Amino acid sequence: MKMEIVFDQFPVLRSEELVLGKIEEQHLDGLFEIYSNDQVFEYCGIIPKHNKTTVKSMIGHYERDYGKRSRIKWGIFAPADDTHLLGIIEACDFNQKVNMVTIGYFLAEAQWGRGLASKAVELLTAFLFQQAQVNRIQAEVMLNNEPSKKVLLKNGYVKEGMLRQAALWSGKGVVDLEIYSMLREEYT
Repeated sequence: MKMEIVFDQFPVLRSEELVLGKIEEQHLDGLFEIYSNDQVFEYCGIIPKHNKTTVKSMIGHYERDYGKRSRIKWGIFAPADDTHLLGIIEACDFNQKVNMVTIGYFLAEAQWGRGLASKAVELLTAFLFQQAQVNRIQAEVMLNNEPSKKVLLKNGYVKEGMLRQAALWSGKGVVDLEIYSMLREEYT
């Protein structure tokens, strides 16, 4: 895994449909729109945030985690407008011993059903395999999160199975999770 590709300078990822870029204070309104919506986090281990000051401080947490080389969160933007935040996608749990990373993503509710999550996962997957030289990418999905399962399957991820009562997720308690993954040899 080439950690320097991910963490030496914030990587901005581009396709014809999307830009994955850094979330900054100018994106606070969009970030608050996402984090204050209970529906967005119905199937996530994240508790919605209804205080704008709390959400603003999260931007600093993104910076801190990036500086620690533990997590990177990209804002999902349209190519023509990098001010309007459509969603968030992240890579975390970098396990260099087995060359593996976990991804997660969520969109503003107004963006649901437009294929943006699939395109963002496609773009991030290509970056992690081709440039960062990751061997395995995985995602953990709550059992009822059918839209997220479809995103992963559409991108060629394989359902490996279910981990029963394997994680403590904020606001959800102990949950069962399905694991989806892709290996670099399957991607190429």
